[in-house]
Amino acid sequence: MAHAVPDRLVGFGLIGVAYTLVGGAVAVGLGLPPASVWPLILASAALHVAYNLLLLTSFQLGEFSQVYPVARGTAPWLVVVIEVAVLGRTLPLWQLVGVLVMSAGLISLALEGGRFSRAQLPALGAAVATGACIAAYTVVDAQAVATAAVPVYAAWMFLLQGPVVPVIALMARGRGLLTGTSRSTMTRGLAGGLVSLLAYGLVLYAQTSGATAAVAALRESSIVFGAIIGTVVLKERFGLSRIAAAIIVTVGIVLITL
Repeated sequence: MAHAVPDRLVGFGLIGVAYTLVGGAVAVGLGLPPASVWPLILASAALHVAYNLLLLTSFQLGEFSQVYPVARGTAPWLVVVIEVAVLGRTLPLWQLVGVLVMSAGLISLALEGGRFSRAQLPALGAAVATGACIAAYTVVDAQAVATAAVPVYAAWMFLLQGPVVPVIALMARGRGLLTGTSRSTMTRGLAGGLVSLLAYGLVLYAQTSGATAAVAALRESSIVFGAIIGTVVLKERFGLSRIAAAIIVTVGIVLITL
């Protein structure tokens, strides 16, 4: 939805408006989270803002069906590195292999002709940085939902991050932003925000299981659908190499869920 909006800054800004409105309404109803969770809320909100800005940059520099798989495929194995090397946790061997296989499949969805061209490097660099942000906020959020209720944590996290991109959009586009945005663009942007809220709320609930690395990998199976949408709706390429990559992703999912 965000990629389909002609002015992507406006699209991301509208998603932020949805975050602010829904997050604010839920936060007022549920009240304040525990004091011990505030550092995690602030860290997650900041990382989500960085993620949105980097993803916006990736979309502006490259094709959706190329940069998005790189961004999402980078995150799961980085989560594994953080979980094992920093937090001292262990994973069953088959899950570890599944995460790595799935990440390889997701990243290979972005391959064109078997390798990246020099012209694609800026977009791919932004996508990898986006993936690093995803991994960081995934670990932060997993720590938070282990001690705080998901609805109150999510509400305040979305409320704090929500206004940033809309303010940037308003500063960049000026007064014409409000009068020059069509009704269809408004609908797409706000609907995209609502879908995003629902999706990440489900991710947070899944993370209460404690299986952070597995959840981080399984949620990225959506990239296969994203690549298909990029082909069918956005008329981008989807050749034999991407079909093979989708099969690799499926193998990774099977290994993770054994």
